[in-house]
Amino acid sequence: MMTPAKSAHELLRDRVAHQLRNTEQLEMVYETITIGQLVSSRAKTHGPRIAIDFFERDERATYAEIDRASNKYAHALRSFGVQKADRIGVMLPNRIEFSILWFAIAKLGAVMVPIDMRYTSREIEYVLNDAQAEFAIIDESVWSAFLAIEPWPPHLKRDRAILVGRPDGAATTLVEVLNGADDSVVEEDVRPDDLLNIEYTSGTTGFPKGCMLTHDYWGVSSYQGTCADAEPYQRYLSTQTFTYGDTKQYFLKSYRQGGTLYLASSFDQTRLLDWIKQHHIEWCVFSERVALQVEAANEGGTTTLKQTLNWGWNPDTVRKFRKRFRVRTQDAYGMTEIWLGTQMPKEFDEMADSGSVGIRAPFRSLKLMRVDGTPAQIGEIGELWVSGRGIFKGYWNRQEANAASFESGWFKTGDLLRRDELGFYWFVGRTKDMIRRAGGDNVAAREVEAVIREIPEIEDVAAVPVHDSESGEEIKIWVELKAGLRSSDLPVERILEHARTRLAAFKIPRYITFTQALPRTTSSNKVLKRELMAMSDPLAGAYDCEEKRWR
Repeated sequence: MMTPAKSAHELLRDRVAHQLRNTEQLEMVYETITIGQLVSSRAKTHGPRIAIDFFERDERATYAEIDRASNKYAHALRSFGVQKADRIGVMLPNRIEFSILWFAIAKLGAVMVPIDMRYTSREIEYVLNDAQAEFAIIDESVWSAFLAIEPWPPHLKRDRAILVGRPDGAATTLVEVLNGADDSVVEEDVRPDDLLNIEYTSGTTGFPKGCMLTHDYWGVSSYQGTCADAEPYQRYLSTQTFTYGDTKQYFLKSYRQGGTLYLASSFDQTRLLDWIKQHHIEWCVFSERVALQVEAANEGGTTTLKQTLNWGWNPDTVRKFRKRFRVRTQDAYGMTEIWLGTQMPKEFDEMADSGSVGIRAPFRSLKLMRVDGTPAQIGEIGELWVSGRGIFKGYWNRQEANAASFESGWFKTGDLLRRDELGFYWFVGRTKDMIRRAGGDNVAAREVEAVIREIPEIEDVAAVPVHDSESGEEIKIWVELKAGLRSSDLPVERILEHARTRLAAFKIPRYITFTQALPRTTSSNKVLKRELMAMSDPLAGAYDCEEKRWR
């Protein structure tokens, strides 16, 4: 008697089960490693190969050169007073010193606290003070903003700041610190569970919170990345700042493969395709905006690209992109706190345009939960909870936030997903009050509101996202003035001037609307942002700060 042929659905179910067994095998063969150990081991196996290329600055280094240089930097920092577990604020653009410093700090067992180059003095002070940083390494281009910090962070002595660049006459320069240091092996008891980074990421509480990331976090997450590659690629590209966790992830992903990371000086979507062609890039994160522009212009089909990471593209855009570039695409779900929660395995390439973000990633356990704390059913939308090896250790010095974010070892992401019966996940939306701009900039609405609310004439303010085809989402603020005041009593330029002195440029609102009263709930008096975002024409009656006109 013949066995009935399996249906397509049954075959897919079997393939998913097989892939999950493969994932378990990948977890079993993972070799625990610190980042310093990774740097030293790759110097032995790939010594003469270029590891990183800051091509716009004409700065590059081999695996062997980075190992020796990071040793020298580590010895120099130790002589300067840096000890294990010390926090070091680092505010640098994409330049070779940044990558070497990260590895040097890793070898010392110290903790790097990256600071966005666009931050104002107020924001710099907040990060340094919150992280209780004992040292700071600052680029010459932002030295004046650093010196303008008020009040000065109590844990940071002024003579423990290092200037990278031309001397200003008083500051200690990195060149001076490095003088006389050797490049011998650094002896320090650094363990996988030791903290390596405090990465500040915007959150629902307004001001950024510091994610505590260990060596094991970076080791596990970079391993996740290599598991997703169809082959060990040799040329990777990132266009984001090294301050971001994403770029460091791509660097370590390339490091594990023995490849070269080409790193642009700044995010520039208009040049992405040219960079890919110029440097014969095989793997990169590709922007959906660029894909749409390329499609509209009917250009750019011939490249050396083999695989891209596409982070939540529209399925139709994925189909057109794959046809035009003849390249493998991959979607995933992730965030700084966990890096990858899901990823679409290379074995399911036919599902690349399904809209799914894949199945569970290595070292990740997932469950979807209803608002009432009960598990969501198959096909039902729920908040994603994640557990597993190598996720972040919580938010630095934030007991209340940690208590609210974790439950019995599960991290509550605040994001809404649904799952089918096979184990594939679909991203639905975010419960967090965030505004997400092109280029990876995440803006906490509450931080913008807190700054704007400082203006005496304002009773309250609500910041909401407005969709924009160019920038992803733009920031719009609804301003409620104090009783008896009219919009003419508070010129929009005063609001913008106030914002410019306290917020990075990417956090400054583009649209401003005055309202007599913000809509609120009757029970808790909370602002009903969903009503503010439900307008058919969200820009009607708003002032456009870029075009300098009322709409």
